[in-house]
Amino acid sequence: MAGGRRGLVAPQNTFLENIVRRSNDTNFVLGNAQIVDWPIVYSNDGFCKLSGYHRAEVMQKSSTCSFMYGELTDKEMAEKVRQTFDSYEMNSFEILMYKKNRMPVWFFVKIAPIRNEQDKVVLFLCTFSDITAFKQPIEDDSSKGWGKFARLTRALTSSRGVLQQLAPAVHKGENVHKHSRLAEVLQLGSEILPQYKQETPKTPPHIILHYCLFKTTWDWVILILTFYTAIMVPYNVSFKTKQNNVTWLVVDSIVDVIFLVDIVLNFHTTFVGPAGEVISDPKLIRMNYVKTWFVIDLLSCLPYDVINAFENVDEGISSLFSSLKVVRLLRLGRVARKLDHYIEYGAAVLVLLVCVFGLAAHWLACIWYSIGDYEVIDEDTNSVRTDSWLFLLGDTVGTPYRFNASGTGRWEGGPSKDSVYITSLYFTMTSLTSIGFGNIAPNTDGEKIFAVAMMMIGSLLYATIFGNVTTIFQQMYANTNRYHEMLNSVRDFLKLYQVPKGLSERVMDYIVSTWSMSRGIDTDKVLQICPKDMRADICVHLNRKVFKEHPAFRLASDGCLRALAMEFQTVHSAPGDLIFHAGESVDSLCFVVSGSLEVIQDDEVVAILGKGDVFGDVFWKEMTLAQSCANVRALTYCDLHIIKRDALQKVLEFYSAFANHFARNLLLTYNLRKRVSQHASQRSMNVNHFLFPPGQLPCVLTGSSARSSGPQNQERPEDLRPAAHRGSESSSCF
Repeated sequence: MAGGRRGLVAPQNTFLENIVRRSNDTNFVLGNAQIVDWPIVYSNDGFCKLSGYHRAEVMQKSSTCSFMYGELTDKEMAEKVRQTFDSYEMNSFEILMYKKNRMPVWFFVKIAPIRNEQDKVVLFLCTFSDITAFKQPIEDDSSKGWGKFARLTRALTSSRGVLQQLAPAVHKGENVHKHSRLAEVLQLGSEILPQYKQETPKTPPHIILHYCLFKTTWDWVILILTFYTAIMVPYNVSFKTKQNNVTWLVVDSIVDVIFLVDIVLNFHTTFVGPAGEVISDPKLIRMNYVKTWFVIDLLSCLPYDVINAFENVDEGISSLFSSLKVVRLLRLGRVARKLDHYIEYGAAVLVLLVCVFGLAAHWLACIWYSIGDYEVIDEDTNSVRTDSWLFLLGDTVGTPYRFNASGTGRWEGGPSKDSVYITSLYFTMTSLTSIGFGNIAPNTDGEKIFAVAMMMIGSLLYATIFGNVTTIFQQMYANTNRYHEMLNSVRDFLKLYQVPKGLSERVMDYIVSTWSMSRGIDTDKVLQICPKDMRADICVHLNRKVFKEHPAFRLASDGCLRALAMEFQTVHSAPGDLIFHAGESVDSLCFVVSGSLEVIQDDEVVAILGKGDVFGDVFWKEMTLAQSCANVRALTYCDLHIIKRDALQKVLEFYSAFANHFARNLLLTYNLRKRVSQHASQRSMNVNHFLFPPGQLPCVLTGSSARSSGPQNQERPEDLRPAAHRGSESSSCF
């Protein structure tokens, strides 16, 4: 399957992942720069731990964090913070704020605007560092009588983490408008600050994509050269051909150079990781190749022919290096590890099977000649065995063995190498296919033993390769055939009902990505095979991340967890997919396991959801079914664990003790029932000036096609599809 071999390569909005990855030790929040009061759309775990607030409690509150102000907060400094947001500037402040437990803390706050590719500010990044140790040096019994400087020194040395965080900014003052400040915020250069936009996975300039046209062509060239090596090496070793022929020496040297180049390319070629992601990091690529095929590839590329080509090399050393050529057969490992590239095509599989059979016959023919050449002349008695197949062949073709009594005193003559090889291959082919005409037959004990072994090998090869070709194809292509049948059915459906091109591409991308993640396995079908108890255990394992990450499930009994797990469903969403449309019923509670999503209300992003977030409705508190007040759209490939309203209520009704704990401890990151009040959300400016251009995700249409959130637009899901699939329609993207 192409999707599985290529990995997950569809365009994604990886802004949130980039921010989180590059600021692991930073406490930050993200605010929407386009809505009045700049509401918080995301807060990381570090900020929640530092402030004492849960993520759900800070969502939609002002990015100025005015909810953390108190009686000792400097009003003048608070006004400066607000002016910074108003003017879309980059700035830093020292301000006294209060945690949730009302404990005062001094924070060093950095504010940086996030821009899109049109250089328009769409988000604010606000980071917080605790500098209380600088403002209030520790005073205890052991420090009585110390000077202020001594107490400050002790405070700094006892909080090395704070010192490291603030080292570049201790003596900066309050108003700094340099790009280096932004670099400090995210610990990276300001010129590579991630943008909030849709983009395909990028690779460094010197890294080659494993599925590109050049690499595919190169792999086929390596396959052909590998078979060349597998043919020539046994022939040269068996027939003891010393490479005095300059032409063949040059050809083999060129082949060796090509394989050395392949080793270099493998150090710069991406590969698909265990989760389906494309690994393009140079260090990871090198480590993966060194741990897998590097040693074998290197041994198979040593220049044995160059040493063996010298005239004055000792015969024993020459024979040794001739034998070492067999190591080059390790190059067949290149075919084995790239077999999934070739078996995508039925004709290629058939050709490979025939080549394997022919290669086995070629190897056995070389061994058959070596046995005959070893036995035809007895070096000890200087006599010839008249029952050897080589002696009989010489008499048949008119080139018999003869004793040179007047010259070398040795046996000379015999059939030519070409005739000998063709006859050997003819004999091995007839033996492997169980035909055996009998005109070439084993006579000596050594020949008979080899013939018996060859017949056993031949019967296995014949039964495996030819007798079970249909079975092999069915086993190799069972899932692939189902995959292509499904794709053909979907294509026919899209053509029959004339589905728009943009929506058709979304459907095909969803099917390919979902199949790549699930490997074509029907989870429900597998679970139906298992008994109820085993099925419940599997469901608990599949949903273990949800149960471990959310405190609402900690006091649930085993029976309760098993009942809940049986009701959960796993949903894979591709970038741009809408999980909820504005106006439709909210009948599910969704837990984000991986990926990121955005919540869009009135063409504005009001929340960005990531791993560990929960959205939906509080079914256990509300009697009526809610209507969604916003669209929920996937920014990246997402895994969502969903439980239906009726199923959840059924479990909570049965486990009443757990229901109370669940209702108290489950906090929705975003409640789709409640509409966010934006006051004058558009301000006095046109929102289109700040949004993304057409062709970027995520986005929603503006103008007459999506200005209203009324029912007439709720029935048109194509109005909310990604801009890349809408052709020339006008769009606005956050």
